Amino acid sequence: MPPEFDVTIIGAGIVGLAIASEIAQQTRRLFVFERNRTFGLEASSRNSEIIHAGIYYPEDSLKTKLCIEGKGLLYKLCERHGIAYKKLGKLILATTETEVAQLEDIYQQGKINGVEDLVHLSRKEIKELEPNVEGIAALLSPSTGILDSYSLLKLFYGQAREKGAEFVFNTEVVGIEREGDKYHVQIKDSDGFSAFVTRVVINAAGLQSDRIAQLAGLDVNKVGYELHYCKGEYFSLSSKYRHLVNRLIYPTPEQAGMGIHVTLALDGRVRLGPNARYVEEIDYVVDETQKKDFYKAIKRFLPLVELEDLEPESAGVRPKLQAPGTPFRDFIIAHERNVGLPGLINLIGIESPGLTASPAIASYVGKIVKEILN
Repeated sequence: MPPEFDVTIIGAGIVGLAIASEIAQQTRRLFVFERNRTFGLEASSRNSEIIHAGIYYPEDSLKTKLCIEGKGLLYKLCERHGIAYKKLGKLILATTETEVAQLEDIYQQGKINGVEDLVHLSRKEIKELEPNVEGIAALLSPSTGILDSYSLLKLFYGQAREKGAEFVFNTEVVGIEREGDKYHVQIKDSDGFSAFVTRVVINAAGLQSDRIAQLAGLDVNKVGYELHYCKGEYFSLSSKYRHLVNRLIYPTPEQAGMGIHVTLALDGRVRLGPNARYVEEIDYVVDETQKKDFYKAIKRFLPLVELEDLEPESAGVRPKLQAPGTPFRDFIIAHERNVGLPGLINLIGIESPGLTASPAIASYVGKIVKEILN
């Protein structure tokens, strides 16, 4: 007889870890399987480490609701557990009249979403806050911040283990089959293939989440779960720019992302990015030919920066449901009982603002798990 678990989480990124921390006490046997050597090695550690305010997305979307809820929870977690963070605020800049109109749309969307602290800024007010930044108008989002994402990952991991969750690394899920009222799950590790039985499967596999859904028997194209890889690269500025800005500086958004923006690390280092390029394969190499595009993108609002001051830093890949040129797609968090797979919970397309939303996603999934197990 194969071993039997209550709940199995596939994926130990920020979302899988947050869910494990949330539900570990609900279950007798909770296992988390991760194909990498440790937790958080993909999108969770290759991002801007920003606590987002919840401004941009449609009012009734999960992205908006979970981002705003998660923002409040994250700041409390950071305070309670000594995780380094700074509530810096950010400016969303307009450098043309067309972009000024976009700012008004963003302001109105933010108000609809419940983000009440947005402030319109004139050119003069921009200069008072950020002397090195050029823009004709801006929105100030005071509740946007940055945090130490690795410490957050470590916190969720430690909490989950303390509550009894067990982690299995270097192990890939290769088969999921419904058997009676449970799932027969096949895994592969350095010793070969083995299997276990579990009542609940939570698919938090990030970049591989559509593949996991397919293993469970779903036609990902038919149900709209197919992922599109969107690569984002970062360049950093030389140390002489450590005090160039005091806040995060964003352009008005573009179709695939928020545009190349200026972020600050907790140590004061200035980073540029990410850009947004759809790719066929996952890799984390920074394409240095993008350097000129980065320079052009930020030169219009940071005129002091010179091309030679940019250095390639890092890259990440986002698991986007939104294909190139297509409209907004929300997070998918679905208990698949309506398609004959009770006990299977799919989380697909959890990209930005997934880090901010992670504690709220965990609470959301925790309620579903409680219903299943009771």
